[in-house]
Amino acid sequence: MVTAVVGLNWGDEGKGRMVDYFAGKADCVIRYQGGDNAGHTVVNEHGKFAFHNFPSGVCYPGVINIIASGSVVSPDSFIAELKDVETNGIKVENIYISDRAILIMPYAKILEKLEEERLKDKKYGSTMSGIAPTYGYKFLKKGIQAGELLYPEYLKEHVTDVVEYANLQIKGGYGAEPVDAEEIFNYLMRYADLLKPYIINTKALVDKLLAEGKNIIVEAQLGALRDITHGIYPFTTSSSTLSGNACASIPVPPSSIERIVGITKAYSTCVGEGPFTTELFGDIAHEIRETGHEYGAKTGRPRRIGYFDTVATKYGCTLQGATEMTVTCLDVLSGQKELKICTAYDINGVKTGDFPINCTLNEAKPVYKTFPGWDEDITGIRTFKDLPATAQSYLNEIESLCGVKISYVSVGPERDALIKL
Repeated sequence: MVTAVVGLNWGDEGKGRMVDYFAGKADCVIRYQGGDNAGHTVVNEHGKFAFHNFPSGVCYPGVINIIASGSVVSPDSFIAELKDVETNGIKVENIYISDRAILIMPYAKILEKLEEERLKDKKYGSTMSGIAPTYGYKFLKKGIQAGELLYPEYLKEHVTDVVEYANLQIKGGYGAEPVDAEEIFNYLMRYADLLKPYIINTKALVDKLLAEGKNIIVEAQLGALRDITHGIYPFTTSSSTLSGNACASIPVPPSSIERIVGITKAYSTCVGEGPFTTELFGDIAHEIRETGHEYGAKTGRPRRIGYFDTVATKYGCTLQGATEMTVTCLDVLSGQKELKICTAYDINGVKTGDFPINCTLNEAKPVYKTFPGWDEDITGIRTFKDLPATAQSYLNEIESLCGVKISYVSVGPERDALIKL
């Protein structure tokens, strides 16, 4: 059985804590897209971790963890995370990188920085991790696959060719200092021996696990609204964050994904640029941000805060094909006197429940329904009926408007701070 755990919004929904929860009964956890430009935060008996490269199942001994072929991998970042996690008491075993995953090269980070500088006040809000140029080079057929580290002679010739192309942009386009192919090759060779034990034909491994009927969790980075095609383009990531992409990225047959758990917060958060219809400012935003520790796991940037947006979340549910929802961070809202849920957008006087294309999204004004809040500390509650009545009503409205059953509600970051419905 394959279960997909995916984001319904802009990312940072709490996917890591849910994958960590599900991984306790899994045989394998697979990260199927993205790179180290975002983090999945996990809190357990070992401490608090923000996994940027690793699948969120690494905290469980015996669970196989795979970085799939649709992902991109930074050699230095992967090894740094490996050392950091093991220093903090977790022995990282059974983690594998697809030999077809594309490597994030140093010149990709240079290209991303140069482009953001060129864009100035129209920048996309990149983390400068080299993700966009890496995926761009993949589809230009200029990518370097992880498996090439096992074949140095081939790699050296390939790197020379690709660096020549990269310098047409770096020097010829931006007028910056060119990169040196020999230096890039030497960089890769410094990490080749460290990475070799982890690079395998992951498709063969996944095929074996499926044939044996193993329990597999697949996880995405970021959320549906950051999808390269269906998200708030161009303020998106550079790959598909949708559950359907797991089928092509890992790959697994579409029929093998039996359960799709969509993750959303009890309020909205967003890191980076782009339209954010329910965004809050002032004291309410500050209070929620501080209570929820709403800062980017990768960059530390303060997350933008908004009221719950059912237009965006319902859209995310349909994009992901969510069979159920998890609502995280409900405890953060304790103490709010009133809460609002966005039920529709008003775009130039026309109300709609459909999520629009990005070029009209800046014109959208939220249409709100107001709910009373609650004062109780709910972090110790483990059943829905024990929640304050106003919290129950709030969740029931979200479920009704989104049209997808809520199966879990998190009331704290810890693994067991979870209500099962």
